[in-house]
Amino acid sequence: MLEKAFHGSRSYWFLITLLLLGIVIGFFFYLKQLDYGLGITGMSRDVTWGLYIAQFTFLVGVAASAVMVVLPYYLHNYKVFGRITILGEFLAVSAVIMCLSFVLVDLGQPARAFNVLLYPTPSSILFWDMVVLSGYLLLNIIIGWTVLGAEKKMVTPPKWVKPLIYLSIPWAISIHTVTAFIYAGLPGRSFWLTAIMAPRFLGSAFASGPALLILFCLILRKYTRFDPGKEAIQALAKIVTYALIASIFFVAMEIFTVFYSQIPEHKQHFIFLFAGLEEHRFLVPWMWSAVFLAALALLILLYPPFRQKENLLATACAAVFSSLWIEKGLGLVIPGFIPNPLEKVTEYHPTGPEIAITIGVWALGLLILSILYKIAITVKQELES
Repeated sequence: MLEKAFHGSRSYWFLITLLLLGIVIGFFFYLKQLDYGLGITGMSRDVTWGLYIAQFTFLVGVAASAVMVVLPYYLHNYKVFGRITILGEFLAVSAVIMCLSFVLVDLGQPARAFNVLLYPTPSSILFWDMVVLSGYLLLNIIIGWTVLGAEKKMVTPPKWVKPLIYLSIPWAISIHTVTAFIYAGLPGRSFWLTAIMAPRFLGSAFASGPALLILFCLILRKYTRFDPGKEAIQALAKIVTYALIASIFFVAMEIFTVFYSQIPEHKQHFIFLFAGLEEHRFLVPWMWSAVFLAALALLILLYPPFRQKENLLATACAAVFSSLWIEKGLGLVIPGFIPNPLEKVTEYHPTGPEIAITIGVWALGLLILSILYKIAITVKQELES
């Protein structure tokens, strides 16, 4: 089926060329980072995680969200999702590859990743995060490719795939839960030290991932002959609505607990986010933008006549994705380091090379996704014709 990726329209090849250019630019700056070290980024002794880990954390949620189409289709026989389940699984594949790539670039020296394999430490959450991410990537590749191949041959998928599908459902929950434990398991960082971190991660994941999938479905319907179905898109939109409500509720619970308890150590992180500490206000406009985008999305999604208009739905999904990219990206990572235990503020700003490398990794993920989607859509269109 891979040969289908080598045949496409001019717009398809323009997209591929654009993404390859982004990868080349990102790789060029990554070589400079390998030569100079992580000093080329905005990270420091006090702020040791930055844009890379922010993208990693957010994209784990996008990968986990594939369960929101896999579970209804395979467990509850919800046939409406039949045309988009493969899109969700391939989205998970590209998202996990981006996650692992961001971890590699954040390590500074990629050879350090082998330490996890050479010296496994079961007591380390990072070790288990590597296990669940690698396992989830393998599951989605095997399931997606096998089911698509069976569909192409117009035969029933082999029986051994069903257990893997059932296994992938709790596995999807586990990848984001374990990622949340990386943060919640650090007792010295009060901003992340909360039992609600894992539910908060899952709530945002089940909003951002399906929102992105809706956007891809609308784009594919506009520029190809593939129609994912209006009913499927509207069903996904309802999932996004309820998940967004849960995500907003969890964040509101955090804010209430922090400010009602009046514990200074906990308050400072949120004050830094929404008002700034002294002259340090880098994240303030970003966080208020996230609040505005979440409110706008919720207003559109809660009112069915708005939600059913696809132009407004696309706006709402873009707002959900952008809002959670901010809130669960830099809005989650950076405040954990500010202020430091000595109450000193070391502000963080992503550098040009850091942004270029980040764009390069995103381009790599989108390239893989474009190729996988091209194969899947071509197979489905051939069957229909």
